[in-house]
Amino acid sequence: MFIYLSKKIAIPNNTKINCLAWSSEQGWIGVGGDNGLLKVLKLDPGKDGKVKGLAAPANLSMNQTLEGHSGKVQVITWNENHQKLTTSDQSGLIIVWMLYKGSWYEEMINNRNKSVVKGMAWNSDGQKICIVYEDGAV
Repeated sequence: MFIYLSKKIAIPNNTKINCLAWSSEQGWIGVGGDNGLLKVLKLDPGKDGKVKGLAAPANLSMNQTLEGHSGKVQVITWNENHQKLTTSDQSGLIIVWMLYKGSWYEEMINNRNKSVVKGMAWNSDGQKICIVYEDGAV
């Protein structure tokens, strides 16, 4: 199986994109880039839910810019069970974002200030997250 998405999204000042994560169950896409760029997009299926595959139309129903990172956003992961987005930047700042009344807000911030995050993954029930740092800490 493969996915092909063709939507042109305006990125301010031609900012470089570094990471992307897709919440396939809910249709959310998180996009991270240089200078703290973080966008959350929502793809809604077309009105005719019967069309599947490459021909299936999708509408962009949200294009929200999130503010909280100042450096290069390097890692993005979704918590599918709790509909949360987790992001990290080049300074090691981690932010958990939550959806509230149709908009995304900071729920929690963690700043270890010692090393860059290289990877993050939520467990299957969405209760715990594993964070891997460049210095080898887990």
